[in-house]
Amino acid sequence: MNRLEPAPQPTYRLIPSRFPPVGLFDTVSTAADLEAVMELEGWTNDRLVVERIARLPKEEWVFGRPNSSIVMAAFLHAPPGGARFNSGELGAWYAAASLITAAAEVAHHLRREAASRGIEQPISRVYRAYSARLEGEFVQICGRQAEMPEIYAPDDYSASQAFGEKIRGEGGDGILYDSVRHAGGINVVAFRPSKVLDVVQTDHFEITVWAHRRAIDVRRIASG
Repeated sequence: MNRLEPAPQPTYRLIPSRFPPVGLFDTVSTAADLEAVMELEGWTNDRLVVERIARLPKEEWVFGRPNSSIVMAAFLHAPPGGARFNSGELGAWYAAASLITAAAEVAHHLRREAASRGIEQPISRVYRAYSARLEGEFVQICGRQAEMPEIYAPDDYSASQAFGEKIRGEGGDGILYDSVRHAGGINVVAFRPSKVLDVVQTDHFEITVWAHRRAIDVRRIASG
């Protein structure tokens, strides 16, 4: 039986600053208003968004509080192929117990992008940092990499997605796990938007990576 534990408090998530920090979920007060505004603003033309929000019970919709749109975007605008513990059918909220681990995670994906595009020079991107309090009890699999190698596979998410979606399907809040990108780091994936609380934007960081080097340069560039 899997052990359950609370998430570290707070947790941190980095989001590319090119994505707007405020959206329609912040500005409405009821689910009915949200559905009307989504239709008015053309969200219902995006098939993936419509399919994903339909998979979320209405009691899990987050709206009418600061940074609601940041939370909901994690579930509605996920990559079509999914991520480590979620399929492309519905996203999840990924965060880390420290900003260092959060930076290592996004730097890994930025490096992969540079390699896939054949970019030889350094590539930089600016991210906004968010802190959040994650409520609930999370399946704890830290320290089990040798026991669960397929779940911790660095680039094959097939087993870990099946594992995560099983936990989500059973009503679980999420998973606590070791970072594959930052030795000693702890990550968490939350499956329930309603339990992603007290989301606060903090600093901006510029992260620079090289396609074929392990180095990561992280520079704080602004606050608020």
